Order: sequence, then C-alpha cells, then structure tokens
Amino acid sequence: MIAHYDSLEKVLECLQVDPERGLSESEASNRLKKYGENKLQERKKKTNIERFFDQFKDVMILILIVAAIISFIVAWYEKEGFFEPVLILVIVVLNALMGVIQESKAEKALEALKNLSAPFSKVIRDGKEQVIDASKLVPGDIIRLEAGDFIPADARIISSASLKAEESALTGESVPSEKDASAIVEENAALGDRRNMVYSGCSITYGHAKAVVVATGMKTEVGKIANLLESEFDEQTPLQQKLAQLGKYLGLAALAACAVIFIIGLLDGMDVLDIFMISVSLAVSAIPEGLPAIITIVLSIGVQRMVRKNAIIRRLPAVETLGCASVICSDKTGTLTQNRMTLVKAFAAGTSKPEDISENNSQEVKKLLQYAALCCDGYVEFSDGKEQHVGDPTETAIVLAAHKNGMPKDKLSTLYPRLAEVPFDSNRKLMTTVNLIDGKNIVIVKGAFDVLAGKCIDGDVEAGRKYSDQLSKEALRVLAVGYKEIDTIPATPTTEELESGLIFMGLLGMIDPPRPEAQKAVAECRRAGIKPVMITGDHVITASAIAKQLGILLDGDEAITGSELAKMSEEELKERVRSISVYARVSPEDKIRIVRAWQQQGEIVSMTGDGVNDAPALKAADIGCAMGITGTDVAKGAADMILTDDNFATIVDAVREGRAIYDNIRKTIGFLLGTNIGEILTVFFAMLLWKQAPLLAVQLLWINLVTDSLPAIALGMEAVEEDVMDRKPRPRDESIFAHGLSIQVLLQGVMFAMLTLAGFIIGWKGTGDIVAGRTMAFIILALTQVIHSFNMRSNKSLFKMGFFSNKYLNGAACVSAALVALVVFIPPIASVFGLTQLPGKMYLSALALAFIPLPVLELSKKIGLINTS
Repeated sequence: MIAHYDSLEKVLECLQVDPERGLSESEASNRLKKYGENKLQERKKKTNIERFFDQFKDVMILILIVAAIISFIVAWYEKEGFFEPVLILVIVVLNALMGVIQESKAEKALEALKNLSAPFSKVIRDGKEQVIDASKLVPGDIIRLEAGDFIPADARIISSASLKAEESALTGESVPSEKDASAIVEENAALGDRRNMVYSGCSITYGHAKAVVVATGMKTEVGKIANLLESEFDEQTPLQQKLAQLGKYLGLAALAACAVIFIIGLLDGMDVLDIFMISVSLAVSAIPEGLPAIITIVLSIGVQRMVRKNAIIRRLPAVETLGCASVICSDKTGTLTQNRMTLVKAFAAGTSKPEDISENNSQEVKKLLQYAALCCDGYVEFSDGKEQHVGDPTETAIVLAAHKNGMPKDKLSTLYPRLAEVPFDSNRKLMTTVNLIDGKNIVIVKGAFDVLAGKCIDGDVEAGRKYSDQLSKEALRVLAVGYKEIDTIPATPTTEELESGLIFMGLLGMIDPPRPEAQKAVAECRRAGIKPVMITGDHVITASAIAKQLGILLDGDEAITGSELAKMSEEELKERVRSISVYARVSPEDKIRIVRAWQQQGEIVSMTGDGVNDAPALKAADIGCAMGITGTDVAKGAADMILTDDNFATIVDAVREGRAIYDNIRKTIGFLLGTNIGEILTVFFAMLLWKQAPLLAVQLLWINLVTDSLPAIALGMEAVEEDVMDRKPRPRDESIFAHGLSIQVLLQGVMFAMLTLAGFIIGWKGTGDIVAGRTMAFIILALTQVIHSFNMRSNKSLFKMGFFSNKYLNGAACVSAALVALVVFIPPIASVFGLTQLPGKMYLSALALAFIPLPVLELSKKIGLINTS
C-alpha cells in the first residue's frame, strides 16, 4: 500500500476499516500488539561506567598504567615510598574522569522527537468518537482533526474542509500546506506535495478533517528521521583524529626507546630494577599527560568566547571543526530567511506599476490593503514592542502591512463590521467577506489571481495578469483582491452569488524575506573560502530568488529539485556537487546525500537548520548548527552548536573563533611536545652516555603537569590574528604539524635536551652528587619551558607584537616560576621530588642556560626559519 498514491477505497480496504464505524476495541487491541505503541524508540545509551572504561583504550593512558605498575613493583621491592606510582595512577584516573565529563550527555534528539507526539487524539471506535492516549493509536484508526490539533500519526485524509497543516519543520515550507482529501498525488511526490496526507509531528492550522491512520511510531515520516538519527553515529572530529594519531605515535616511540634502553642496559650488565626505573622515566617523558586536559581547557575558553557571541557549543571539539569548515549547507526557512511571510509589493488597479510596501503608501494601495485586511481572519498582537502573529501567515502579512499604514485590524473591524462570509476553500482558492463600508454592503474577495480574474467584469485585469506573472517570477506569492457592492445580504450567502461580477482591485505580493544580515555573512564566508549552499524544502523558483539575493547562487551555479537529485547516481552527484548551490524540494535522505557528497570531495561540511527535517543531516555533517529560537528541539538535540540569536551572521563569528582556537591549539601542542621531545632525548642520551637517569619520573610529571600547564593554557587565550578570515579553510587531512611546525618542535626539543644535559653534567660533575645534577637538569628544563612559552605566541617577533601583551601568559609564567622555586628551595618538598640544595653559582648557571632559547628563537624568526602560519 502506498498511502498517498493509492485510491482512498484501496487504502481503507488494505487497512480493513469502515470509515464510519472505525475499528473495534478488540481489533485495535490486537493491532496494538502487532504494531506496538505509537512512540518513537531510542537507542541504548552508554552508562557513565562504560564511558569511564572507554577512556582506557587510549594508547597513552595504557602506557602510563604500565609505567605505574612497574613503578609499584620497584617501590615495593626496594621498600621505597609509593609517591611516584600513586601520582601516575592519580593522573590516569583524573584524565579518565575528565574524558567522561567532556563526552556529550545522553542524546536529546530522539527524546525531543518523542515529545513531538500528541498526548491525546480524537478517534472513532465502534462507531463512537472518543479521546484516547495518542500512543494507543494503530494503523486503521479513524481520527478527527481540527485547527490547533497536533497530528498524532501519519494519516490519509478521508474528508476535509478548508484544511491547512503547518509542516515547515518537516518539509521546509514557510507557509501552511493546503490539504485536500480528493487530491490525486503522484507516486514519487515529495512530502510537501502530498496534499491528501497529514503527518505526525505537524499541526492543523485551519479547517477540520477526518483521516485514517496509515503509520505509527517508527514507521511515520518523523519515525524514519529518528531511524536516520540512530544510523548516523557520532564521528570523530579532525582534531580528535589527529590527537588520537599523535598519541599512538608517541606511545610507539616511547616503547621503541624503552626497548633500546632495556637491551643496552642488559648488555652492559645494569641492574634490572634500575633499567625498569629509567624505562618508566622515559615512558613518562614521552607522554604529554596534561595535553588532553589542556586542549579541553583551551577549547572551553573558546566556548566561553562564543557564548558571548550568541553561539552555544554542545561538543567541545566542534569549535575546531567549525573553524576549518569549507562548506556550509544551510536551510532557507528560518535560517537565511525570517520565517515570516512579509508583504513587499502591491499593485493597485489603475496605477502604472507595483509599489513597494512602506509605512506611507499611496491612497490607492492603502485602500487595497484596507479591503484585503478586512477579508482576513488572522491578526497581529503587539506587546512590549514585539509582534505576535496569530493565524495564517499570509493573512497576518496583509494585516501587518495595513497596520504600518495606520489601519490597525481591530480599528478596521470596528469601523467596517463584517456582515457575512464564505470561508476560504482550497478547491475554489478564494475567501469572501461582506463588510459595511460607508453605509454600503461591500463584498470583498481575495485569493489566487487566475481564479479571481475569471470572476471580474471590471478593472484592469490584463495589467493584473502582467504584473502577477512579473511578481511570480520574482518568487513572490501573489494574491488578488476584488470587490463589488450589493443591495441586500443573502440569508444564506453562496459563492455563486457573492463571487461573481467583481471589480478587480489589485495584487499583493509577499515573500519570506532574507535576514538583513545574511547577505553580509554569506559574502564574508566566500572571502574566507567557504562555499555556501542552500538546501530547502521550498519551491526551486523561490529558493533561487532568495539565493541570488543573498549571493549564494552566482552565475554558472545550478539550482536543482529533489526529483532531479533523486535521478542522479552517487557518481554523478559527486561530479556535479561543486556547481550546485541550491537544492529545492528535498527530503531528509537527500540532505544526507548532499552532505556525504561534499565530504567525499574532502570538504569539512557544516549544516545549519532549524527543522525536524534538518536533524539527520545536522548529525551527519562534520558540525551541525541549529537555530536556538525557531529551532525545533530535534534539531538542537542533533546539532553540535546552537545559534541563540538565530542569526546566520553568528556563524561568521563562530568560524573566526574556530580558526583562532585551532591556531592556539597548534601553539599549545607545539609548546608541550617541544618539552616532551626534550625530555625523551635527555633521558635517552643520558642512558646511552652515562647509564643514568638525569630526571626522575616524578620530576618529569611535575614539569609536564604543573610547570608547563599554566603557560600552555595561557597560549590558548592568545588574541585572534587579524588575518584569520583571509585564509582558505584547512584541508581535512592537514596535519597539526603542517607548515614546518614539526621541524620547529623537533629542533626545539633537541635544543632543550642539549641545555638540560649540559646542566646535568655541570651539577653532577661539579659536586660529585648525581642528585645535584638532577636538580640542575630539573631547574633548566622547567624554566626553559616557562620562558619558551613566550616564543610560541606567534611566528612574529615578540618585540613587534609586544612582549607582555598577553596578560594571561604573564601571570601564568610568574605562577609557574614560583612553583619551580617552591619545589627547589623548600627542603621537605625538594626531598620528595628527589632534589637537593645547590651552590649559588649553579643557580645562576641554570638561569642563564634557561634563557638561551629566547634569543635563538628571535633570531630564527628574524631570518625566516620559523613560519608556522
């Protein structure tokens, strides 16, 4: 059975139901067991315990656990304290807990979809109308629907009167869809064109109907979207992928170095426990323990910045992903447009051309607006400077235009009372009222021009035809207005009597207009190398007109419909996707195809939208952006980012912040890994040369987690570079270490190792105490990092950009230096960390060696050796 295509008789026959009596209670009970409740299912979510243990799949964490176990064994065997192994395990557990906290909470998309189900429904069973819980509806139930009702299930209309349904959240239509029980619909018709159907999750805005339920629960169109959401599993963002890859490389490097040290130690006859402890130090030095937490903090700082700019991030890594987005696929209705029909043009018969709607239109247009407003049931309420549109959006657009011209609806209704009416009917496409105007009975008719023109006997109908075509080509929705005077009002007004012999009065052209700031935002996206694409359920002519106005559809670009898209193979879509800027009349499945086609081209895709129909593509895209005000809960639940002001321009700010944050993350990673490479080389070469560990594991942990962390976080708060939006988006597969950062980090690590080993030898040989050597090495490596953090701020000279212009880094450097002093100069703490007091000249030597990277890096910038932008 194809519910919208088969005849009503066949649908009823397939569902085995009498449209007058409905199902029996016993049959409904049997079907409820067969089909299940009319609810949306949700997939099982991970518990916090499962999430916690998932954190231990990371290679870096596993290496630290092994290091802690070895450290425990050695400490127990040698009867030493357990401070070091306990500290390693504490770090591991804290990292795991932070990972659990940062993961997205239970998905809200399916929960929101469940909430879309109407709680109660009017149903006919055993010939009697009753109200039941909507979750108990089954296929074959006969339901009644009235204006204001939430549609509880997908249903084929049996009979209807002036029925309209609000389906914008499902189809993207900006105005309610007219419904007709007798409409003949093609088999492959899009959802928005199925005029004989109503759909779960939508609502009735006008008229009433009787319908037969054809699908419930997960079989409804909303249910299919829920299935799509379930099938679209969360994918890792580029940053997550790169950090995971980095962790594996570091882990493998640590294991390889440990293996080499172990073999060399055994060949040289070293004590196995000593070899194990040096291996633990090497493993700890190779792992940037603070990196995951610091990256999270840097991202969190970016999130706070974005909140101040009306963007709420639901998943932290999405900040970076948005920064490298190269394609933004945006819904039209409510995202690029205002989601409110607005009267923009009017043509009064007898004038020379259409007139733009303003607050002071010509007398002819004012009279046209007056008559049209009197023939409207919708109205606009004003409260605290805000407009509340009540009723059909087309009518409220007319009423608002009249109001702006000094003719409020309530005042018009009082001055010119309605004496009779014939409600709008989708078959005749007209609405008629009779009003008492200046003591005369005036019939006012508004509706489709083609229909109304045939009922006019006076007025410039040909001019009306000309301008109706013109306004339609401009993607405006056109209504015509006619009138006549009658002597007496019929006791029972009929269309034949009232809607004939009319005088053509004029035309009204309206559209869901673009957001005023959207055009500028689109232009800035193009300047930043981002391709804007419009994806909508609206008609292709309307969509194209808006897209041209906004600068999305340029010369040479294509605009296609969902039907045309359906005929394309995946290969053809892949070939043409770059030239298509507008997709109209598309389904949720189409949106995912489009997103995937761009992703197959290597692009990072952002999808913006506000409707239920956007949710699967929001989830499938690299980053989904939902509208916070007009957006449905479903869209918000599926999105990575929510724009609280529904402003497309906010995306531009989000892209800018995303790019800046990624820059700062690269600086942070470069800074931290320079330290780690320096530590690895220090431990490795000390072992090769002297069979000694120049730094203990606990000392390395202190440097990695305490001394380095504050400057690293402060680097994440570096100001946005001025030229950040003049760059092209980064390729999806671009390494974090692109543009020479890897070479820079490696060379810096070598420099740190040389300085640290020099200090180790000076302290050890100068005093004859290896503990003094380790103290020198600790001071030099720790302070080198504090000073080096200033070098990492930019590839520009510090003296050009202002040495102390990052106030956060100034404070972090002072605190880190104080912490180093705390560990070095307070004896009880120093002894815990395996440090000792040094002669005064050695402290000065350590300080001098620690400052060496500053002039070296400044010189490298001067001669152009450093360029990581």
